[in-house]
Amino acid sequence: MAKGKTNAIRILDSKNVPYKIYTYESNDGKIDGVSVAQKVGLETKKVYKTLVVQGNNKDIFVFVIPVEDELDLKKCAKVAEVKKVEMVPVKDIQKHTGYIRGGCSPIGMKKAYRTFIDEQAANLDSIIVSAGKIGMQVEVSVSDLTAVTAGQIVDIIKN
Repeated sequence: MAKGKTNAIRILDSKNVPYKIYTYESNDGKIDGVSVAQKVGLETKKVYKTLVVQGNNKDIFVFVIPVEDELDLKKCAKVAEVKKVEMVPVKDIQKHTGYIRGGCSPIGMKKAYRTFIDEQAANLDSIIVSAGKIGMQVEVSVSDLTAVTAGQIVDIIKN
């Protein structure tokens, strides 16, 4: 099981944000969001994944969406106010965020990137996102996550 505080958890602590940690075994290699939701016994609609994209202007953007949904890159470009966006290659995620695939939290990245949270989160009191390493998730209120990440609630998934 994942132990110790991650950068994301330290930031939540420093801002006195209440949270709940969930840990799970990752030895089986199943670290996708749906598998994680099942491992921690939560509905998939409460568990969100963090996706990192790059605009045609080279800016990095962060999108937080339900694990079962797919990012709509055209909607993302529109909300990010760029012509086009594409997913950052897995090999480059750590370089930009300080996190690795499967452990990428929207909280506590290397830089404060513009962050967008899918509008479905507005219907929930709290959501679960990566706590910053594989094997650890954190549940925070949607309002706290929005405040900590300076995130915007927008429509960014494929219908």
